[in-house]
Amino acid sequence: MENFLELLKRRRSSRLFTGEPVDKDMVCDLMRAALMSPSGHRVNPWEFILVEDKEMLKALSVSKEHGSGLLEGAAMAVAVVADTTKTDVWIEDCSIASIIIQLAAEDLGLGSCWVQIRRRMDAEGNVSEDVVRKLLGIPEHYAVQSIVAIGHKAREAKPFDEEKMQWDKVHIGKFGGEE
Repeated sequence: MENFLELLKRRRSSRLFTGEPVDKDMVCDLMRAALMSPSGHRVNPWEFILVEDKEMLKALSVSKEHGSGLLEGAAMAVAVVADTTKTDVWIEDCSIASIIIQLAAEDLGLGSCWVQIRRRMDAEGNVSEDVVRKLLGIPEHYAVQSIVAIGHKAREAKPFDEEKMQWDKVHIGKFGGEE
């Protein structure tokens, strides 16, 4: 097993995929990771909708004006939704689950990219969340946080450059550092 920091360094957003399907065992591993995602008081408001159908991926690819087109070329996507009646921290819980899915994908050698849906619009001015809700049959009291595109990488991105770390954003003791 590699060092976790090396996994973080290697994980980059993938927007181009080969089109090769994701192996069912890998899909199962991704969902196992998602279901182990932490949530406040272990309420688990999140639910995951796996999409592999090419026509549905194409329909989802126009669910927001910018940044969702990559879904059309993905082998699969995971819509991360939440039952908003369960907790007031569903946004945080779904965000954690979304990045856990991305880290698991990278660990499996797959590429991924987070597509923000919450508080976005499509090209016609429709609320992206409503578009996705209708396409995927999501009940009204569920919110759509994100869709994570997943597939085999068409190209490898350079790892995170540690020379660009913004150490000035780390504060010791209080904001602005010690006195």
